[in-house]
Amino acid sequence: MLNKYARTFFTSLLTPLARLLLKWGVTPDAVTIAGTLGVTLGALVLYPLGELFWGTIFITLFVFSDLLDGIMARIKGQGGPWGSFLDSTLDRLADGALFAGVALWFFTGGGNAAVGVAALSCLVLGMLVSYARAKAESLGFTANIGIAERAERLVAVLVATGLTGLGMPVGFLLGVLTLLAVASLVTVIQRVAAVRRQSLAMTGG
Repeated sequence: MLNKYARTFFTSLLTPLARLLLKWGVTPDAVTIAGTLGVTLGALVLYPLGELFWGTIFITLFVFSDLLDGIMARIKGQGGPWGSFLDSTLDRLADGALFAGVALWFFTGGGNAAVGVAALSCLVLGMLVSYARAKAESLGFTANIGIAERAERLVAVLVATGLTGLGMPVGFLLGVLTLLAVASLVTVIQRVAAVRRQSLAMTGG
């Protein structure tokens, strides 16, 4: 849902920057890789140090590369299977680093194992959400439905973690991560059910 309603706004906002980077000779793949490195660095260095607010600010600056590289590819007319593959693969790396960074802090200096477990649950279930769609599409089905797609998961964890870094009770972050894990599980179930219905329709079952 967030993808649908926010993409148009951010596309118009980032298009001038995309054109400028292309003018400077920067490629969409370079932006994809740089964005992933930035998110991973912020998540696995700043979060484990307890810098939840500044880590979130740093990560957010690089998160927008996920839109920027696509805009650049479309402007150049170079969108294709390779760019899609690279983008999707590195998205999984960035997402994993983000939740792992939160978990590392709360298993160590943050001293709250419940938040750590919730973050790891989000990591695993988030990967499963993405895998369910990718596997479905590889088999010729459609599974782009659900209440917790990637954009929603990113916004939820970044906002909650950043606010916690500003003094919001840790229970708030725990609640958000728990709801996010449940929403991710529901999304997996929705996608499995959708593929099951399509499979039965194909076989006449």
